[in-house]
Amino acid sequence: MDLGLKGLKAVVTGGTKGIGRAIVETLAREGADVAFCARDAAGVASAEARVAALGVRCFGAALDIADAPALKAWVGEAAAALGGIDIVVANVSALSIGADEDSWRKGFEVDMMGCVRLVEAAMPSLATSAAASIVTISSVSGREVDFAAGPYGAFKAALIHYTQGLAFQLAGKGIRANSVSPGNTYFEGGVWNQIKDGNPDLYRTALALNPTGRMGTPQEMANAAVFLASPAASFVTGTNLVVDGALTRGVQL
Repeated sequence: MDLGLKGLKAVVTGGTKGIGRAIVETLAREGADVAFCARDAAGVASAEARVAALGVRCFGAALDIADAPALKAWVGEAAAALGGIDIVVANVSALSIGADEDSWRKGFEVDMMGCVRLVEAAMPSLATSAAASIVTISSVSGREVDFAAGPYGAFKAALIHYTQGLAFQLAGKGIRANSVSPGNTYFEGGVWNQIKDGNPDLYRTALALNPTGRMGTPQEMANAAVFLASPAASFVTGTNLVVDGALTRGVQL
């Protein structure tokens, strides 16, 4: 299927590792120009080289999403570098699962406000796009109570609500908004890789909960996000796409 992404312009937060990296590279392979950011400058430079080798324009930047002025400035620079913005993918998470106030503060500033500020900064560009789309990366932890209950789960649930609100508010302007809720996703250097090494009992418990007998891959999550971002999903808006290998048991109505 041709997703219709060739020549479109996308911005992705957290684009150098895991799901974010897979999203950036999948967009680029489909012909979209991509801007992305992450905190590690060396990781950004390496990712820029990989994406540029795919034959599209790319614009990487090292920044902290919690820095509101820096995020706003980067979105403006990305729009200038790419010649506009058609697609916004809010992917960054603070991965805050602690019960302390600092964890709640980090989750709010990065997961929640990082998304809100990204969308608001990109809105002038999205408003002029003929294929405008917003995709937020939530989590199955936003649908049910699990070991990540607390700031992580709460803000992931809030992202789903926020995104569906955007879909309703922006439908008349031709701007779509959807969320993806990944299940447990394994990749080298990722959270579940760290848990496997540091807390093998938790890893085995989590693995046993999935009837497929495995965790998902970043590419499987990226496939869902890129489809929702693309013109191929032109009548899909206000949905939360769960990609979890039947991990969650609740019926999504």
